Amino acid sequence: MCSYIVMKAALRDSSAKGPKGWMSVDTANVYYDHPTHAPLDHALGIDFINEAAGGRERVAVELSAESARELIKQIEAALANGEREHAIAIAANKAGAEACEYLT
Repeated sequence: MCSYIVMKAALRDSSAKGPKGWMSVDTANVYYDHPTHAPLDHALGIDFINEAAGGRERVAVELSAESARELIKQIEAALANGEREHAIAIAANKAGAEACEYLT
């Protein structure tokens, strides 16, 4: 049975690379249903589109439930690591700037 349940995520300042090259995307349609291409009974599908431009072009993925859950974990880990490393770099740059001001 097809559910046709689609969750929409609004995306800001985002891009995706499709068959014609890079494009702006403002929406991710997320659903769990029968896939179009993946050899699965059901898959998590994500379609990245630019809804403001009519949504005619898209970048789509179909993932097994297991793969989708692993991707979620790795996205969370990458964000946490990146935010931590950027905070360290910002703090180091600020400390260096303050040291330079002290010496002048």
